Amino acid sequence: MSGSQNGWADLFSAENRGSAITLSAGVALYATNSYIVITILPSVVQDIGGLAWYAWNTTLYVVCSILGSALSARLMRTAGPRGSYLMATGIFIAGAAICTAAPNMPVLLLGRALQGLGGGFLFALSYAMINLLFKESLWPRAMALISAMWGIATLVGPAVGGIFAELHAWRWAFGLLLPVTSLFGLWVWRILPKSQRDRQPEEPLPLMQLALLTGAVLVVSAGSLSSSGLINLLGFVVAVVMILVLRHREFTADVRLLPRNALRRSSPLYGLYLVMTLLIIGLGCELFVPYLLQHLHGQTPLAAGYITAAAAAGWTLSEVASSGWTGRRADGAIICGPLILAAGLLLLLFTVPVAFGLPWLNISGVVLGLTLAGFGIGLGWPHLLTRVLQQAPEDDREKAGASITVVQSFAAALGAALAGTVANFAGVDKGDNGAASAAFWMFLLFAVPALVAVWIAWRSVRVRRLQGGAKPSLSSDLSQG
Repeated sequence: MSGSQNGWADLFSAENRGSAITLSAGVALYATNSYIVITILPSVVQDIGGLAWYAWNTTLYVVCSILGSALSARLMRTAGPRGSYLMATGIFIAGAAICTAAPNMPVLLLGRALQGLGGGFLFALSYAMINLLFKESLWPRAMALISAMWGIATLVGPAVGGIFAELHAWRWAFGLLLPVTSLFGLWVWRILPKSQRDRQPEEPLPLMQLALLTGAVLVVSAGSLSSSGLINLLGFVVAVVMILVLRHREFTADVRLLPRNALRRSSPLYGLYLVMTLLIIGLGCELFVPYLLQHLHGQTPLAAGYITAAAAAGWTLSEVASSGWTGRRADGAIICGPLILAAGLLLLLFTVPVAFGLPWLNISGVVLGLTLAGFGIGLGWPHLLTRVLQQAPEDDREKAGASITVVQSFAAALGAALAGTVANFAGVDKGDNGAASAAFWMFLLFAVPALVAVWIAWRSVRVRRLQGGAKPSLSSDLSQG
């Protein structure tokens, strides 16, 4: 049996099976909910209004996910594995219940914020527990398994959201999450241990860094509500200043949000985090794809949801395929991934705003563009995440695990906020011409971070090779996996 097959068999051995299912199921809830909401949002704004706040459904959700991700380590120390998962599940259920009964957009946004907080806990706890529950040789496959849940979400999320949207019963899409999440809570109670074997000491929260991180996203989102280019630009400038202040704070503060020295340019973590951020920002325009497909191409909510899910399908396919790669193949995946993402976005630039020839041919181009975009992110993703854990100081491994979702959630929130800014400024609410203009500028501008990520990934890989690669013990474990 090959090493790759042995790795997957070990992950699902009797010893690891329950933990693997629990961690992946928590992320599946988070991911499926994301695709349900993306699919039903056009129907939601048609029913209760609030198109200008369209992107805020994702922005608030992911901003609160950042808080959940950052607080996950503290929650784990306080409540243990079982208690932390049950608390996260309860918060997620409360948010889904509020969304189900929401009479208007502000109330819906409150529910989405609670869903984001609970989902952020579930997402971060899954990554943070990988190094607690599995040996190091299984980390890449555990990462791939958790991320593969986005593939499950591509099947379930658009189906649930699309069916209920076409039945004009979008509230039931949220309502369905209530019994499903309750069953997950029962499974957690049965499987996860009550306490940690090696309990870490309490650590104060990096409140200033969290405020700056979430504030930067909210400033860009607030600016997106205006049609004034000056206000949009001002919001972006203020956000950049806040990120620079955060970076300085990480160097001087006793309590850090990220592993020690992670934001110094000389640190290998700096390049890894930057590539992760640019990749996720590049896919931020995905949020508006269902709306654009329905308004520019006459697609039904169900069809638009499944077309949009092609990005997640591509991500899952490439991540599972590349998770067993090591050495130069893994380096190549990290470098080529952003380039494939950029190619996908440029293909969408020519297919979403304008219909060429036969409708099926044009939609095929959209599906291919989305698939390439997701494929590009997933190709190097397990190796980026694994290297974050590898390169973090030994005493910062837990913080490094939580930092993965902090960085990913921040990038997703910022991507959604920027997409909302571009869409509102281009006049997405001004009929088909406005929607086409918004699509053109979104896909054009969002290809830029993907192209920048190619150069940063190349430099990061080059520096790693000059320094001799991963730590010997880890590289030995991974090669045996």
